[in-house]
Amino acid sequence: MNTNTAYVHGYSPQESRRLGDQADTLAGLLHAGTAYAAGSRVLEVGCGVGAQTVHLARSSPGARIVAIDRSAESLAQARAYVTAQEPAAEVEWRTADLHHLPFGHAEFDHVFACFVLEHLPDPGRALAGLRRVLRPGGTLTVIEGDHGSVVLHPDSVHAHEVISHQVRLQAAAGGNALLGRALQPLLSGAGFDQVVVRPRTAYADATRPALVDGLTRKTFIAMVEAVRDEALRTGLSTAADWDRGIADLRLAAAEGGTFHYTFFKAVAVNPQG
Repeated sequence: MNTNTAYVHGYSPQESRRLGDQADTLAGLLHAGTAYAAGSRVLEVGCGVGAQTVHLARSSPGARIVAIDRSAESLAQARAYVTAQEPAAEVEWRTADLHHLPFGHAEFDHVFACFVLEHLPDPGRALAGLRRVLRPGGTLTVIEGDHGSVVLHPDSVHAHEVISHQVRLQAAAGGNALLGRALQPLLSGAGFDQVVVRPRTAYADATRPALVDGLTRKTFIAMVEAVRDEALRTGLSTAADWDRGIADLRLAAAEGGTFHYTFFKAVAVNPQG
């Protein structure tokens, strides 16, 4: 990712666990349909702690994955995690900035980016760089969320307020937590062809306890809770209002609560010639 862009969620051990919980909980939903042929060269950008890399390697045995991130510490965690989970995976780890890719033209058959573009102030510029290293006819797969897609029961204006604070803080850091809805025009504007975007809807209620725990509690609520100090420091919320909003948000994970979120998965082709 761009070295001038702050990662709004931080690099704490809690965030590493949240990323792992998120990837494992949503693997079937987000990675379905993504499999790369043995021997193909795949670039994963912004791999972080390897939470998504494990699932890429698992669904594409024999693919040659190059995973990059700007954080050497995250890459060290990723290497250890993937080695433990998928010891046979062929992964090359590189410390690199997404805006200054250390690769030649058309080096890769496929590029994969999950929850990366949302943290960039200029995702179009990043996509131009990805087109450069992707061979003509090669594919780009992008997965992003959209916090505007949240539907809760019981509904609460206070819960939506704390979510909106997270959206504002991510925007202040140079990102866009509402990026999912814009993937098609973004990729088409960057020159990609055959752009296909499909919503991947996640829904959790008491009949799906694994999703209530993995998605509602450990992924979404944990992400919002993590920006509490910054929201108070910047004056977006008072402690009392924040705590009321979080309490209402937690009701979506309680008995009788429901939670809905839409992810957007785009697949596009680098045009020939």
